[in-house]
Amino acid sequence: MFVGGVQTYYGILCVIGVHHNLQGEIFMRLILMTGKGGVGKTSMAAATGLRCAELGYKTLVLSTDLAHSLADSFAVELGHEPKLIAENLWGAELDVLEELEQNWGSVKRYITEVLQARGLEGVQAEELAILPGSDEIFGLVRVFRHHKEGHFDVLIIDSAPTGTALRLLSIPEVGGWYMRRFYKPFEKVAVTLRPLMEPIFRPLAGFSLPDKEMMDVPYDFYQKIERLGEVLTDNSITTVRLVTNPERMVINESLRAHAYLSLYGVSTDMIIANRIIPDEVTDPYFHYWKENQRLYRKEIHENFSPLPVKEVPLYSREICGLKTIEEISRMVYGDEDPARVYYKETTFQVNQVKNGYHLEMFLPGVEQNKVQISKKGDEVTVTIGNHRRNIVLPQALAALKTAGAEMDGERLTIKFVEEARPK
Repeated sequence: MFVGGVQTYYGILCVIGVHHNLQGEIFMRLILMTGKGGVGKTSMAAATGLRCAELGYKTLVLSTDLAHSLADSFAVELGHEPKLIAENLWGAELDVLEELEQNWGSVKRYITEVLQARGLEGVQAEELAILPGSDEIFGLVRVFRHHKEGHFDVLIIDSAPTGTALRLLSIPEVGGWYMRRFYKPFEKVAVTLRPLMEPIFRPLAGFSLPDKEMMDVPYDFYQKIERLGEVLTDNSITTVRLVTNPERMVINESLRAHAYLSLYGVSTDMIIANRIIPDEVTDPYFHYWKENQRLYRKEIHENFSPLPVKEVPLYSREICGLKTIEEISRMVYGDEDPARVYYKETTFQVNQVKNGYHLEMFLPGVEQNKVQISKKGDEVTVTIGNHRRNIVLPQALAALKTAGAEMDGERLTIKFVEEARPK
């Protein structure tokens, strides 16, 4: 049974709002807004949140970008904890230091003690005790906490630009590898030796060995991220909406992001093409831009097909305040429900196999003899009749060569293998 907003749904894939699984755990609809810096993802996140709230969903828009602009978009002051902005709508901006203290405080204090014992001054020790990249990790933990508590029907993440957002998605897998191979064995050894070594170690080093309680903090922290990783890869709960502009560099980054998202098993259900110059703009100054945009808009639709593409016109004034956000939400969604999953098929995914990788694409209604494949640099071009799609490859595939392709039903599989090295 699914309960969210104004309706109740039955069925596995109709995830809108909060629902319960067989274990009784609460799940919410999770939408991640990302894109190249400056494309307008914060405005799109705010507009999506406001529309969800209008439909009766308890909605939280959470900014995890260090350069917060969500408060500016809503024209209200926001802090670390959710603040009511309008009926059913809350907003929050992640405070990294506060999240760090809640989840990492004991570890930070221990590292500070160790560094001070080695001669560093207080302020320097405290600064170095905050590990590089921890701000990104704490953003994930905050998302997990809201997901677990289930106070909201819809959680919309105004995330960092694509590069940082994609690094976040790799954390559960990479963190698990280190935890299983290094941290847990080290923890067992440290806990066993501590009673024997502490009387000797403390006087010599000036600080104590970590106890089990302190050693458990990083692992508990990792477990939260690992469980969130399961949520992020469940496309009935979590989807990404890529915000792009009709410009070459922005489109390329969006294509690359789409490829990486599939590599991490995270589903994209919509592309939002923002800042389209409206037809009513006839000033000759914009002729070049409008002509370029016409070509790039066509390319966006073709290269991201069959994902739905929403086109949003360039707004005539700055997007600030609930009134303008509401107007933008009407442009994007009209009378639709943004909390729905717009596209449930996996458009393409990357699978590691014994001798390389397979890139699988969903191509409904296409015959194999109509498909042509070519690769140049980090791009693969798939040509079907008069239509062509350029796919910017993840780094793992860009260094490999193609080794044929085959159709299985409506899925095209392109094979990638390592170049044969001369003997």
